[in-house]
Amino acid sequence: MYIFNEQQPAASGIAGIDHATLAGSRHGLKGLSVWKQSVSPGSATPPHRHDCEEVVLCSGGDGELHIDGKTVRFGAGQTVVIPPNVDHQIINAGKEALDIVAVFSVSPVVVHLPDGDEIVLPWET
Repeated sequence: MYIFNEQQPAASGIAGIDHATLAGSRHGLKGLSVWKQSVSPGSATPPHRHDCEEVVLCSGGDGELHIDGKTVRFGAGQTVVIPPNVDHQIINAGKEALDIVAVFSVSPVVVHLPDGDEIVLPWET
């Protein structure tokens, strides 16, 4: 199949993060994954890394990227590029939802904590 209805993010099992996999391994992809997420005010992803490139497109809200010991602010209309194997964390730094679409150069996406342990995601990638 070539066309899928866009899913809206729903409770993911990670506090403060609503998630929808728009395209990924369950759609037959091997070299690309696309996630849509809404991060509640004050919430954040856990610190983590991927063994692939990640591009985050922000469509609403204000966020912070914690990476390489730095804090970088971003917001609606901006694109965040994260290289492979770099620990990072995305935090909602605003008073409204942080709406993002994340694109990964692999499917399925594997996520590791900074100590190397794999995070078992509560959604299909």
